[in-house]
Amino acid sequence: MDDCVFCKIIDGKIPSMKLYEDEYTIVFMDIAGDVNGHMVAVPKKHVKNILDCDNDTLEHLIKTVKLVSNHCVDKCGFHGVNLLNASDESAGQSVGHFHIHIIPRQKDDGIDAWPDFKGSTVSIQDMYKILEMK
Repeated sequence: MDDCVFCKIIDGKIPSMKLYEDEYTIVFMDIAGDVNGHMVAVPKKHVKNILDCDNDTLEHLIKTVKLVSNHCVDKCGFHGVNLLNASDESAGQSVGHFHIHIIPRQKDDGIDAWPDFKGSTVSIQDMYKILEMK
């Protein structure tokens, strides 16, 4: 996609701090500067989000996310990671190219990466009926 910022990074049209790259995926530093070590993992194939991602692309991406996450813990002194994804604008997706944020974590680092949910408006039983995969 000509106007996709992540496609431009993949193509080298926008500079990035690449941490990992293979035939199918790339991981680079997020420039937000919001959390130490914030990275973004993306498939090289342009897909909008997980909802339209084919299984092969998804498999390659999740393998890369695992590899980089293990590297953070095994080689870089972190204790864990948060994996964050928003699929569709309704979920807060701001870049229309499937991506997973990798946030390396330390014990007691003070980061609260869990959303502040305001509470259900529908009973769990009614939601179960809506979401049940029959």
